[in-house]
Amino acid sequence: MSAMNCAYPSVDTIRAAIGLAQRAPSVHNSQPWRWHLINERLHLYADTSRHLPATDPHQRALIVSCGAVLHHARVALGALGWHSEVETLPNPAVPEYLAVLDLAPRRPTATDIQLAAAMTHRRSDRRRFDWGKMPELSLKTAVEYGTRFGAGVQTVASADRPELSELIRRAARHHAHDVPYRTELAAWSGCRGTREGVPARNTAAVRAEDELPGRAFADPALADPKLTRDAATWLVIATDSDERAAQLRAGESLSALLLAATDLGLATCVQTEPLGLPELREEIRFSICAGKHPQVMVRAGLATRAAPLAETPRRRAEDVLPF
Repeated sequence: MSAMNCAYPSVDTIRAAIGLAQRAPSVHNSQPWRWHLINERLHLYADTSRHLPATDPHQRALIVSCGAVLHHARVALGALGWHSEVETLPNPAVPEYLAVLDLAPRRPTATDIQLAAAMTHRRSDRRRFDWGKMPELSLKTAVEYGTRFGAGVQTVASADRPELSELIRRAARHHAHDVPYRTELAAWSGCRGTREGVPARNTAAVRAEDELPGRAFADPALADPKLTRDAATWLVIATDSDERAAQLRAGESLSALLLAATDLGLATCVQTEPLGLPELREEIRFSICAGKHPQVMVRAGLATRAAPLAETPRRRAEDVLPF
């Protein structure tokens, strides 16, 4: 790598931005990405050694995760004074090569600063959400910001919730008897003392009586508030097509939605379990998404007055970006 010049960020700035971007959500907190800094350009690759085949058979969630870290990196760089011009899928012959970023100096905007701050306290909140009235304007604002990055974001209508509930329960029943899935989930959840996977302290036990239950992670240790039911609003991020570029855009939209929601005081949690089963994903596509391809779902609502969630550990910048 050539020496940095004044028109390009220092190595310390790049390291700081990537360290902040590591807070991006990913399937089972697998963080399936790697970065390279070559000729003063920042390159993003999918790390397929972290593919979870039983959970995500077609690598769709892996690519969505990479889209989320791409948007996180752009926000982090923006807050540090650098604009990112992004080219996605720059070499079709190398499918793992997802994006290249050209950087130029730019004064940080208020949005850059606010969203970068939101990265530091966003959490995947798997607890039930409170029944206080959620500010509709806040949710609408977060949804509109998410749609700026190329994917649609829609609220699951009340009339569609029973259908989605049945599909989620079908996925759970299928996975209960799927040994490879259960083995993979056990390896990536209930984690203690690691920089990857879903920690036990961040997962709550699934309540079968919930209308729309979450994924049953291993060894849940998070106390759920004493609420009779969950007041979450469910959102679906969907795309017109289903190729890798669309999945990457969905990941950027996911990141934008989550950060905007966090900045506006909403709690969120990513949900994907039924989307990992192709036949159930197709049912969601046509019964809920009007033929668009569902890429990821999100619960949003008001956090309870329970204790704040602990941070989920992440790998260090040097683990994903060799210098």
